[in-house]
Amino acid sequence: MIIRRYLVKQVVSTSLVVIALLTLIMMGGRLIKYFGMAAQGRLDAGILFSIIGYRLPEFLTLILPLGFFIGLMLVFGRLYVDHEMAVLNGSGVSRHKLARLLIPMTLVFVVVQGVLMIWVSSWGLRQFDALTNEQAVRTGFDLVRPKEFISSGPYTIYAGSLSEDRKNLKDIFFYQRATKEGKPDVMILAQEATRVEIKDDNSANVVDLVQGRRYEIFPGTPKYTQAEFQSYRLRLENDKEAKFESSDVEALPISQLWENRQDPVVSSELGWRLFVPFAMIIALILAVALSEVSPRQGRYLKLFPALLIFASLIVALMAVKTRVSKGEMGIFAYPLVLMAYAIAGALFSRKQKLAPKIKKQIQRVRS
Repeated sequence: MIIRRYLVKQVVSTSLVVIALLTLIMMGGRLIKYFGMAAQGRLDAGILFSIIGYRLPEFLTLILPLGFFIGLMLVFGRLYVDHEMAVLNGSGVSRHKLARLLIPMTLVFVVVQGVLMIWVSSWGLRQFDALTNEQAVRTGFDLVRPKEFISSGPYTIYAGSLSEDRKNLKDIFFYQRATKEGKPDVMILAQEATRVEIKDDNSANVVDLVQGRRYEIFPGTPKYTQAEFQSYRLRLENDKEAKFESSDVEALPISQLWENRQDPVVSSELGWRLFVPFAMIIALILAVALSEVSPRQGRYLKLFPALLIFASLIVALMAVKTRVSKGEMGIFAYPLVLMAYAIAGALFSRKQKLAPKIKKQIQRVRS
């Protein structure tokens, strides 16, 4: 049908543009954070885009419903402003029939959202955890680059040169800020350094320094101590605070969630993945009901209020997830919230027919 192809093309193109813009905004902020961590020496710059790629499905699970709803609102609003809706209505095609024409496309979005939430997002989180555990949370000599000062937690390190296997360094400068008040800062200058591998110990970097000096400096005072050494072993503890936070439940595959569904936390995550994709259908119902505007008003007049209503649906689902995880609600609270918003959308779409009847009933009661 020509009308269906026209609507689908408009909605899909508009929604994809909105989703791309929202993704750029949200991921841009996270990318800036990771760049800052890389500049501080807490993250290898080479894995930045891998991290973003693994986190992208998680962000899309929230961006996709919102982008789809905004796309529907903009398309339907334009139909009203450009008088296309009036022409369609005059031809016997109501907005409810237009909504029915968009149901197949909406189901495709539901499937895409379901695949993201049930499989892809959790897989991305597992890959993200594996990547960060292996490479990203590194400190000290792990991130040394020749002729560059690298800061990592309380450490600042400089090496004039570095061997290809990253085990031998020359012209070493090392500075460690005191972690406790009253303790001295430590500065070490050495001609060479060799990394020492200790089995079953991943909590620190160990290096043997050769021919150098060690200074203990008390900040704010002229007091310091100096010692020369021929060989000195230095142990750098890894920064325990430089860890990425990720919920173990959110990274679990759907099969494990189903096996442990009796646990409230697992049940809340299971319900979130299974029922939230149906928010796409609610987006269609609400968009049809809330997008009606007159040509003089412009198609953006009701966009913000409608956006707040749809955002309240996402917030309500998140609140349900929290309550279910605490054992205060059952998993069927998710479909109840979706049904409540579907009924509200149906009432909004019938407001033109209901308003005169309600007004007559009020006048009849008063008389």
